[in-house]
Amino acid sequence: MFILPLVLWIASTNLCLAQYFINRPNHNLREFKFPSENKALPIVFEWKNIQYGFPSEQEREQVLRNGRYNPDSPIPIDIDVYYPRNGGPARNFVTTPRFGQGVPYSLAYVTNVQGRNGSEIQAYPSYQWHSSHGANCDGLTSVYRVHIDPCGRMWVLDSGEIEFVQHCAPQVVVFDLATDQLVHRYRLPETSYKAKVSRFVNILVDIRDPPPKGQCNEVFAYLADPTSKAIVVYDVAGQNSWRIENKFTYPDAKFGTHTVAGESFELLDGPLALAVTPLGLGMRRHLIFHALSNELELAVPLDILNNATNWKSGFSASLSAFVSLGRRGVQCASHAISRRGILFCGFLEPIGIFGWDIRTPYDRQNVQLLALNPDTLQFVSGMKIVQRPADGREELWLLSDRLQKIFTGTIDYREINYRVLRCDVDDLLQGRGCF
Repeated sequence: MFILPLVLWIASTNLCLAQYFINRPNHNLREFKFPSENKALPIVFEWKNIQYGFPSEQEREQVLRNGRYNPDSPIPIDIDVYYPRNGGPARNFVTTPRFGQGVPYSLAYVTNVQGRNGSEIQAYPSYQWHSSHGANCDGLTSVYRVHIDPCGRMWVLDSGEIEFVQHCAPQVVVFDLATDQLVHRYRLPETSYKAKVSRFVNILVDIRDPPPKGQCNEVFAYLADPTSKAIVVYDVAGQNSWRIENKFTYPDAKFGTHTVAGESFELLDGPLALAVTPLGLGMRRHLIFHALSNELELAVPLDILNNATNWKSGFSASLSAFVSLGRRGVQCASHAISRRGILFCGFLEPIGIFGWDIRTPYDRQNVQLLALNPDTLQFVSGMKIVQRPADGREELWLLSDRLQKIFTGTIDYREINYRVLRCDVDDLLQGRGCF
């Protein structure tokens, strides 16, 4: 009596895969092949510990005294880069979320000033935006990741909490990077998050009318909330958001132990990595995502995801729309996708960057190792694809932070712990090396 439901489930699964793939998947899995030598990516910045800058030496001394700055507390998580349209030097932004106390600000840009620990960072857009530590909800409380869109705007995801104390509602804050002025703010309604549980850690923005022909008005943002196991969709034009939580957004307990360079820590997190099918590939567009504590790579069509009415039935809503693309057998933190549809991801083991053409099945034949370095690529928590306006070429930017040493308490601030790395995408894919 169970045969008919099983047949229907198999038929439904195959239909979803057929809608996603141009070619049907080949399930003949091959073992990964690893190069005998390390493939290095050039280091742009590196720190033993984060080197903060302050408006004055007096301010630095004051926050050290009152506990709002503990040099051993900050952990860099994300990197993004802005190339001014009219030329000029790139601006490099990093985030240092307030996991706990002792973090003076959580969004910054990297300066040319060199300190004893590395390049000095300065608060963005200003020190005053961060100085209330959650007391002023018109400022920034705790920023985990950002997304700079093709229109020159930085989308900032502020979790609003410190140590799971919800000081302010989670919010999306947008700055025009040409002027550094606030141009948009959206505070999530209580229906979109769980106070004392939610911790929003990633934002991906999809511009459906990008330049040069578009006006940058058709925008959806996707927010990852791994601690409450959900993805929130924000319709910018409609000023509305809705929450998606189901079995596909949950972690797998078998992947709750994360091992990097021989050190392990426990973390059972839901959705973290987000990417969307690029425009112009001739494919039905999907949100491609995975939980940190899971081996599955998943996808859901944007036309279904972006329609709020499809999600009104809660936990069981639109389950048949989700596609299980494949399994890695290991965890991967952040990922990013190039305009040609190559999805990059930093594996925890082996410690390297892998690439996958999203027009092919997600299996060991098609997921290729591109860079391998057990020292510089330990836990890549930040990953972005950035297009240079001067020549239109794409760059892959990474931030690695040795998160396993922070969890296990073995971090040594006499060593290099945090790195920002960069490589030209085409050079990386064609094996020419990064310069």
